[in-house]
Amino acid sequence: MSLYEDWRNYIDENSQTEEAQDAFWQKYCLEEQVLYQDILKNKRAVIEGKVADLAQESKMVLPQFMGFLDGVNESLVNPLKLDEIEPESQIKLEIDFAMLYKNMLAVPAEWLYTLDEWDNIFSVAQRDDLNKEYKRSKTVVKGEKVGRNDPCPCGSGKKYKKCCGR
Repeated sequence: MSLYEDWRNYIDENSQTEEAQDAFWQKYCLEEQVLYQDILKNKRAVIEGKVADLAQESKMVLPQFMGFLDGVNESLVNPLKLDEIEPESQIKLEIDFAMLYKNMLAVPAEWLYTLDEWDNIFSVAQRDDLNKEYKRSKTVVKGEKVGRNDPCPCGSGKKYKKCCGR
């Protein structure tokens, strides 16, 4: 069984009741926060090593560390193949901090994107720009509507109502 499957099972085992699930996620988020604080404080854009060693270094059990890898994966320059990761796997995480910040906004993981340690990476103005860029990326712009008596956009020369609008 891969570590990714262990992570999924670990979630299920700790989510038998609503109270257990809340307690699990509260504890996990605190441990994840400590890990991100270390990464941001030390500007660790590249983290590499054996998964078991990295988990031990971060004071997390393997399934929890796999949860961290699952969460950070979309913010990596070269995403990992999560299903293939084992405790002895050698990995290299190249973190794109701008993407990480935007992904934290998307979750929304306020306990992570409001960390003081972001000051080591981006200025307040840069974070504001990233926030605006993220919000713009989520704005949906509707195209022009084709009226029923307008020429059909398919190029047939017919009115829309007599062509594709049927």
